[in-house]
Amino acid sequence: MKRQYVILAAALVTSVIGNAQNSKQDSLVKEAAKTEIWKPEPPIVTPGNTSADAPSDAIILFDGKNLDKWRSVRDTNAPAGWTVADGAFTVKKGTGNIETKQKFIDYQIHLEWKIPSNITGTNQARGNSGLFLASTGPGDLGYEIQILDCYNNKTYVNGQTGSVYKQAIPLANACKKPGEWQTYDVIWTAPRFNADGSVKSKGRVTVIHNGVLLQNNTEVNGTTVWIGQPYYKAHGPSPIKLQDHGDPSEPISFRNIWVRPL
Repeated sequence: MKRQYVILAAALVTSVIGNAQNSKQDSLVKEAAKTEIWKPEPPIVTPGNTSADAPSDAIILFDGKNLDKWRSVRDTNAPAGWTVADGAFTVKKGTGNIETKQKFIDYQIHLEWKIPSNITGTNQARGNSGLFLASTGPGDLGYEIQILDCYNNKTYVNGQTGSVYKQAIPLANACKKPGEWQTYDVIWTAPRFNADGSVKSKGRVTVIHNGVLLQNNTEVNGTTVWIGQPYYKAHGPSPIKLQDHGDPSEPISFRNIWVRPL
């Protein structure tokens, strides 16, 4: 009989301890629930098969067939005059810059570009182009991420590949050899302006070149200028622009361009 009492007492103690533990766990779960957020749920986005493929919510800016999503900057009623062939398009020297017909504010953009294998020239005259994150109107270039052949090509570091031109030096030189396709993945947060045109918040940009981080949420000090200091002029949603630099060297090509408004 004594043994039975001992077993019963042990069972009661175990039950009490178990109930206490369960009560403590329930209390922890309730406390944790106070900081859980369930709504709104993020939208479902289906990724591409590779990191270069457009996700399901992307806007395709170039699909390898035509430049219907682009126009001339010189004459915004005219089509983009660059050459399309073999799933890519190439700068046609002398035709001027091109820009998207659609306007954007904040976005993620992917594009691929290639310096021709027979490139000549040095310094800035070597496959020079640029991705302008906002084409802000006549007389203003916008905010340029430099495109250039910096594979065994010296130039000023705030003008090399992946720089915010004349503003921010890239964290690395990740250039491939001329003749190889290269990738840019860029996150752009556009500047905001007060009602009087003054700057409320500056633009910020992250640039990944061939999988290597070059700009890490870098603050942009204004529109790109070749001579002098950058400045801001109030603007709203703007096209994305690609540059015809007019170099005597062989022009560069682009393909697989898509954008996700944020």
